[in-house]
Amino acid sequence: MELFYYVVFGAMAAVVAVLELGGKSNKDRITTSQAFNSFKNNYILVYSLMMAGDWLQGPYVYYLYSTYGFGKGDIGQLFIAGFGSSMLFGTIVGSLADKQGRKRACVTYCITYILSCITKHSPQYKILMVGRILGGIATSLLFSSFESWLVAEHFKRGFDSQWLSLTFSKAIFVGNGLVAIIAGLFGNFLVDSLNLGPVSPFDAAACFLAIGMSVILASWSENYGDPSESKDLLTQFKGAAVAIASDEKIALLGAIQSLFEGSMYTFVFLWTPALSPNDEEIPHGFIFATFMLASMLGSSFAARLMAKNSPKVESYMQIVFVVSSASLLLPILTTFLVPPTTVKGGGISFSGSIQLLGFCTFEACVGIFWPSIMKMRSQYIPEEARSTIMNFFRIPLNIFVCIVLYNVNAFPITVMFGMCSIFLFVASILQRRLAAIADKPKAEDWTALKERDTEADPLNAP
Repeated sequence: MELFYYVVFGAMAAVVAVLELGGKSNKDRITTSQAFNSFKNNYILVYSLMMAGDWLQGPYVYYLYSTYGFGKGDIGQLFIAGFGSSMLFGTIVGSLADKQGRKRACVTYCITYILSCITKHSPQYKILMVGRILGGIATSLLFSSFESWLVAEHFKRGFDSQWLSLTFSKAIFVGNGLVAIIAGLFGNFLVDSLNLGPVSPFDAAACFLAIGMSVILASWSENYGDPSESKDLLTQFKGAAVAIASDEKIALLGAIQSLFEGSMYTFVFLWTPALSPNDEEIPHGFIFATFMLASMLGSSFAARLMAKNSPKVESYMQIVFVVSSASLLLPILTTFLVPPTTVKGGGISFSGSIQLLGFCTFEACVGIFWPSIMKMRSQYIPEEARSTIMNFFRIPLNIFVCIVLYNVNAFPITVMFGMCSIFLFVASILQRRLAAIADKPKAEDWTALKERDTEADPLNAP
């Protein structure tokens, strides 16, 4: 493997080490309690196990399907089924989480994803399709129920609101960074070193999910959304839609999230052909680990930012979106500025090296984005329907990703990157608007909206 990869990885590892060790006193300047530290560590343990179950699967899904003899078109349909089920069922499972309990929803995530892993043992297309549908439902629960449980439980236990940023940043640093790197290396060990086959990472994922579920059952308490709506799922839908439509801050947050995550998931499909347009031999696993290290760098930087009162999250995220937009322009710029090579195979090209640095910058922005968007969601989304609203946000995201997957061969890769760059720039504009109105009070709070809706439709009154 070329020295370039080691240099990039080593440089970022050194920066992360400096931020974590040198910035420790800054982050710990916020005085916390022993009870909070125990609560935070418990959540980070569970979140890390959940993410280990997710990260172990990611690098091997496409490869497993291809070993079963399916072509690109069939595999594309399987991926579309996953995102489609997340879109169709996401809002329903989010509402059920608010209605039936967030702890139950987290346990349901574990069970659903374990069943999805089991289906990977079958080469039958229909069974694999069922597995993708189950995986889509699980993804919706992963990115809504756990955060909803954390925020509700944090305030139920009387912890300071500023302490939430500590849990968010550390969970992303460990779960989306360190665990991702370890999971990638562990999966590679199972498949390549032990020769257990491409299904072995899915079995390992099921084990981690089972362990996490046992910790949840043993140590988590239950919390809910608005109890007055616990008998009416449709009312929960209507209430969430009214909250989004009536509060510009919630609507802006949803649009920003969809634009950024849509670009992020598109990037996942594009980075490999971008770095190896002429079938260059690139170390996919090592590059993935490098991206995750860049994400760790971003989350560590975000922890330092959120530990201070200035700049506010709403302000610095404008810069993050602009930087991420510029980083995804590099594949377009190198196409025009760097002479293309027609030599097949070999190592990474000069333009590929430049793009790799840009992609690492984008991943660092992703690392800043996750804890920051969690912080903003905890401020603006009403507790009563948190999971429902968060899954509403994922509807346009999943539609966008499905369209991209369906048309992935219809446009040049530069057009796709250009589209993502534009979306990220629009996100920066919307973030600027959110920062401008962040301190303005809402026109109506959740209780007022609910009372007004009940008066308009007394048949839905509890």
